Amino acid sequence: MLRILVKEDENIDRAIKRYRRKFSKTQILKELRERKEFKKPSVEKREQMQKAQYREEYLRKENNQ
Repeated sequence: MLRILVKEDENIDRAIKRYRRKFSKTQILKELRERKEFKKPSVEKREQMQKAQYREEYLRKENNQ
């Protein structure tokens, strides 16, 4: 559970902003989406390989320009 301590002088909007930042850093939402359905290890490995190939191709194009 995330806890955000709100100081006396602090604006509530500022505290909400800190909460959102902390929430995104913990990547809870990403984990929930991944656990929604089971993926076979071979499928996960294939997706990782495709992402890596895409990244390599993208970086190669960036360096050539």
